[in-house]
Amino acid sequence: MAIKSYKPTTAGRRGASGIDFGELTKKRPERSLVRIIKNRAGRNAQGKITVRHQGGGHKRFFRMVDGKRERFDEPAKVIALEYDPNRTAWLALVQYSDGEKRYILAPTDLKIGMQVVSSKKGAEIQAGNRLPLAKIPVGITVHDIQLSPEQEASAVRAAGVGAIVQAMEGNSVQIKLPSGEIRIFNAGCMATIGQLSNVDHRNIRLGKAGRMRWRGIRPTVRGKVMNPVDHPHGGGEGHNPIGLKHPKTPWGKPALGVKTRRSGKYSDRHILRRRK
Repeated sequence: MAIKSYKPTTAGRRGASGIDFGELTKKRPERSLVRIIKNRAGRNAQGKITVRHQGGGHKRFFRMVDGKRERFDEPAKVIALEYDPNRTAWLALVQYSDGEKRYILAPTDLKIGMQVVSSKKGAEIQAGNRLPLAKIPVGITVHDIQLSPEQEASAVRAAGVGAIVQAMEGNSVQIKLPSGEIRIFNAGCMATIGQLSNVDHRNIRLGKAGRMRWRGIRPTVRGKVMNPVDHPHGGGEGHNPIGLKHPKTPWGKPALGVKTRRSGKYSDRHILRRRK
């Protein structure tokens, strides 16, 4: 899908770009598969801000995406490709033979009219089909991977990404993730064939602050322009350095270049090579 540029009619339009939605189906979301999202603006039950820089933005429907696809060996026909404001990749609306409809994440090569299937026994290696990692040949690109069998898929789900099956040994499969990390997965974990759609998402330039506000993201300012009560970098007259040996977060923890991953984490044994 191509990047769409604009004429510089205003300062905000100059240099801005967006995605051409020409390949997507022009329809409202499937009514039985949407829920209303309540806007909490980063606040907890007491009304206190617990997540900064959230609030406002356009109203959204949350589309219920099938993360397990447990209707095994039942082909489903792709009847629509849709935009989802809550995710970066496109969604495919699929319909089973009994009329049931579900949303799935759409890979790049999936087209309207194609059939997809989820199977534990094995199926054709085609975009959109879902198989156990043990049934997927080495070198194939996959997405929407389960971290452990029977769970909802949670890995490799962003626009344009894909992981590569690198090796199999017994009940373990080595997969190179988009970050460059090589990780061991259980061979019984399910994954979907193909690279995810909306590959050009990373090339979009918003052009103006307003487009960020439409997404529900409020402004972020530097700590050094705050008061001392608000940030460790704050205070001073005019444009001053932060006055610290190391930069700190708003809560006084070390920032920039500090490892934040907990050592001895349960998943350490699954990581063969770090992303860095």
